[in-house]
Amino acid sequence: MTRLLEILISLAIVFALFLIVGVMLPSSRHLVEKVETNRKLTIVFDTLNSFRRFKDWNPLVLRDPRMQLSLSGPVEGVGAKLDYTSQEERLGSGSYEIVESVPKQKIAININNIERGENKRTSFGFKPTGRNNRNVEITQTYDVDYGWNLLGRYAGLYVTRHVGDDMKMGLARLVGVLTAVPNIDYAAPGSKMGTPKVVDRPAEAMLVVSAGQVDRGNAQIQASITSNAEWIKRTLEANGLDAVGPLRIITTDMGREKYTFDVAQVLTKKGGGAPANVAVQGPVKFVQAPAGKAAVASYSGYMAELENTRNALRAWAATHGYEIKDRAYEDYKSGVANAFTENGQFDVYWPVK
Repeated sequence: MTRLLEILISLAIVFALFLIVGVMLPSSRHLVEKVETNRKLTIVFDTLNSFRRFKDWNPLVLRDPRMQLSLSGPVEGVGAKLDYTSQEERLGSGSYEIVESVPKQKIAININNIERGENKRTSFGFKPTGRNNRNVEITQTYDVDYGWNLLGRYAGLYVTRHVGDDMKMGLARLVGVLTAVPNIDYAAPGSKMGTPKVVDRPAEAMLVVSAGQVDRGNAQIQASITSNAEWIKRTLEANGLDAVGPLRIITTDMGREKYTFDVAQVLTKKGGGAPANVAVQGPVKFVQAPAGKAAVASYSGYMAELENTRNALRAWAATHGYEIKDRAYEDYKSGVANAFTENGQFDVYWPVK
């Protein structure tokens, strides 16, 4: 009987200590981690303002490569949501949802998972830093409330190691993702590029001439485009075909001294429809391009500045979770002659997967 009483007293003491220590532990936790990147603020903000690149930087998916992710709500900003489901019991199911989005200043995300605690939220803040404010300091915070849940308060003792380490890893991976993006502010004030978007492109029948490597001078490039366009014109006339839309230039490589590109023209039979075959002339090739998606933006200005627009479009696609493929191309909407003046008008496309 005495032994039993001693055991009960010991258990009571342990329980009392559990309560006393638990009450004294913090009822909430707040973590802060920071990292610096040399990428433009627009690129940093847009990458985090949606969940399309989530799997590329957030450590959650590393715990279970078979984890199922699904996106819902708006593509970006408040209301954008990511739901995940894992067969791993320690991960279970949960969600991330953007609940606050202040352009280039702050992004707040509510987190719902099986971990102890309520009102879980992570936020990202952005501050220009470095020489001439060329870099961006990214500050990530994590907050969780435990209230009077003593088990939760004890769990909070390990939140720095678990969540904090994940934050450090995630920010490091994020910097790696950002490094691969061309460092161009595609939303800079006064930009001559229109707002990018992704569109569905139909299958197209085209006549194509490879211009090869041309010296990077306006006169040389314009002469090459004009002479190759003449071959395309002859082939159209010889086959009784009509041109559809403006002349198209497909860029292979824009080097410091040489510009390698193809000249192309979409075509149709008189009365509509794509021909099955075309009797080509000279260096002309008949190509049937499949349907697909492409990022596109308009551009106004000199043809010589198109390379910056291509890279800006590539940067926009990367931050919004689109993987580019093949070669970029431009429709010369204002004609070849105007393309080499400040009055040039172009639609710039880059196919995406």
